[in-house]
Amino acid sequence: QVKLVESGGGLVQPGGSLRLSCAASGFTFTNYAMSWYRQAPGKERELVAAIYSLFGGTNYADSVKGRFTISRDNAKNTVYLQMNSLKPEDTADYYCNARSTYFKGDYWGQGTQVTVSS
Repeated sequence: QVKLVESGGGLVQPGGSLRLSCAASGFTFTNYAMSWYRQAPGKERELVAAIYSLFGGTNYADSVKGRFTISRDNAKNTVYLQMNSLKPEDTADYYCNARSTYFKGDYWGQGTQVTVSS
């Protein structure tokens, strides 16, 4: 059974930091690209950051470049999103995604809420 369990969300003041975690199970973690998406109220879900399975290359949305860092610990089957210098516009539900076109897998977590407000 595939599971992606996010944690680490919460309320933080502008300029603050949070680290999101996504613990994966039920599939071969190293075969999958891992990503974080977010969805703000009334908006479409958007890609925040991705880290690829083979050489660990990364990709970021322009809006978070220089502030967010995605990383993965293959020994722990976990992907992280370090979020610094948070802004009110970062407020959203954040979702973990695991995807492999070769293995035909596309899995989502249940989401964790991030609220940036003073």
